[in-house]
Amino acid sequence: MTYPLPAPRPQVGQPIRDLSTPLPLIDETKLEANIARVQSYMDGHGIAFRPHIKTHKIPAIAARQVATGAKGINCQKITEAEVFADAGFEDLLITFNILGSEKHKRLVDLNTRISGLKVVADSEITVRGLSCAFSQSRPLTVLVECDTGGGRCGVQSPEAAIALAEMIAAAPGLTFGGILTYPKAGSEDAVEAFFAATIAGLSARGIPCPIVSNGGTPSLFSAHKVTTATEHRAGTYVYNDRAMARSGHCSLDDCAMHILATVVSRPTPDRAILDAGSKALTSDLLGFSDYGMIVDYPEAVISGLSEEHGTVDLSKVSGRRPEIGDKVRIIPNHTCVVSNLFDIMTFHRDGFVTRVEEVAARGLVW
Repeated sequence: MTYPLPAPRPQVGQPIRDLSTPLPLIDETKLEANIARVQSYMDGHGIAFRPHIKTHKIPAIAARQVATGAKGINCQKITEAEVFADAGFEDLLITFNILGSEKHKRLVDLNTRISGLKVVADSEITVRGLSCAFSQSRPLTVLVECDTGGGRCGVQSPEAAIALAEMIAAAPGLTFGGILTYPKAGSEDAVEAFFAATIAGLSARGIPCPIVSNGGTPSLFSAHKVTTATEHRAGTYVYNDRAMARSGHCSLDDCAMHILATVVSRPTPDRAILDAGSKALTSDLLGFSDYGMIVDYPEAVISGLSEEHGTVDLSKVSGRRPEIGDKVRIIPNHTCVVSNLFDIMTFHRDGFVTRVEEVAARGLVW
């Protein structure tokens, strides 16, 4: 016998209550509704929609998003983009500054394979590196990333965006493709002001700005307020999670991902231990004081995580409390990280397994 033995793989038609845990589950009906709901909104407002695959990392889901009307996809790293290029996707936007000769070589190779590759830059250093790498190959489309208040990457003013756009437009091997932001939620006025000023400055210099890309799931249904934007990017919406429900983007019933876990110990009347720790639920709090919501016991509190154990405070649970051997479903605080913790994702409808998909871009973070 060869060790270690592989984990049991869920079978189509199997009841989810019989599955080994811990295991993430995706409700097909909720998944389909989430995709349709957002695409309908974008279509209704005439905004191109570019889903971010970092939430699911699964080509089959991206294919469903595109079939429903999405325009291309958004990746975060080159390795993710390579997986989706292998799966037949052509219109790929990588929203991360790409530096270093090893990454540049792979980016050049990727750009020869697909017709619609685009990347971002927010500094002269990034632009010079890209230009050097692409000066003797097929030109690469580059967007200027703008910090409109999100406090992450991005140039700090419309004037800086215009200057970097001019540099890209003049750089050998590069084509200026537009501007992009990942804003903080609820900042549509600030985004619009930054975009409008940048576009006006570019126009005055005779520089076209074909793509104006806004982003984020929490502010997704306010995307129409940024009237200069030509497209919107979002990822978490496809599954949704506890943080998205708190933000008002969705309800808890719209959360397509649950983590199935088993109660493995009841050391005291007020404490339960789950077989789902930080390797299944993630340690992300995102402003919560606990690590997920147990669907059937909403008053229970997942108060702590170690690697393999989840500690649940049952002191506020009235009525029946979960016993050893019981299985529970948990809505995670942050669904995107969960996708990167498992090799497979199990889909179900009405409690029976419908398919099992490999998380093809799992662990591809460079």
